[in-house]
Amino acid sequence: MAKTWFITGTSSGLGRLLVERLLARGDRVVGTLRRLRALDDLVVQYGDRLRILTLDVTDANAVRATVAHAFEEMGRIDVVVSNAGYGLFGAAEEVTDEQLEQQIATNLIGSIQLIRASLPHLREQGGGRIVQVSSEGGQVVYPGFSLYHATKWGIEGFVESVAQEVAPFGIDFVIVEPGPTGTSFGANLVSPEPMPVYADTPAGEIRRHISSNAFPLTGDAGKTVDALIVAADADRPSLRLALGSTSYHSISKALTGRLVELEAQKDVTLSTDVD
Repeated sequence: MAKTWFITGTSSGLGRLLVERLLARGDRVVGTLRRLRALDDLVVQYGDRLRILTLDVTDANAVRATVAHAFEEMGRIDVVVSNAGYGLFGAAEEVTDEQLEQQIATNLIGSIQLIRASLPHLREQGGGRIVQVSSEGGQVVYPGFSLYHATKWGIEGFVESVAQEVAPFGIDFVIVEPGPTGTSFGANLVSPEPMPVYADTPAGEIRRHISSNAFPLTGDAGKTVDALIVAADADRPSLRLALGSTSYHSISKALTGRLVELEAQKDVTLSTDVD
């Protein structure tokens, strides 16, 4: 049975590819973007099965109005995909206040507002699913991505809590955590002016890897989108979906390390309870 999807950030990358895959299999899609005409070729090909809306997710009023319009026009939306994102690379003291605010406004607050705006409509229609596109960066960290990680770790915590709040209404979530994938993400990274003092630090090393295209992109964009669709279609998907070998190994290492550290301090941890 065909589904109806609402997807943000559809002009390029995983968002664009997701729209293409869903339309090809017969679904209906409401795609939002900031750059007009980016999906015109798909509109010509698929007609009214694709509706395009302009949206800047940092505008909370626009998010609410756009989501309400989409639900009213489509009648029912089965899956909401929060995909719009902003990539910022730079050591914490290198980034400007404006870049910091844009990172948080897009990836964290924008995602939160999209979810908040969707919940009443999903609840009123008797349920639905929200897919939050995160990253392995919501579970692990790399130097130079501190502000990006702040948003991804933050949105994952938000989603995990809200999932418990709305489960009684038949609303559930999938957090998708791709590793480095062959999309335009790296090319679209925003970076501040580098500080020479960081040249010979881990942040400087990562910067050189990115600028020289030496950062290994182990994930396949097509396979990543296909796996996202399978999870979104599943009756009972896992809350988190790590995608790609880099994501699997890095998250496994990080979680194991945190558990080892926790167990090593067990005696001290338990000793602080009330007698």
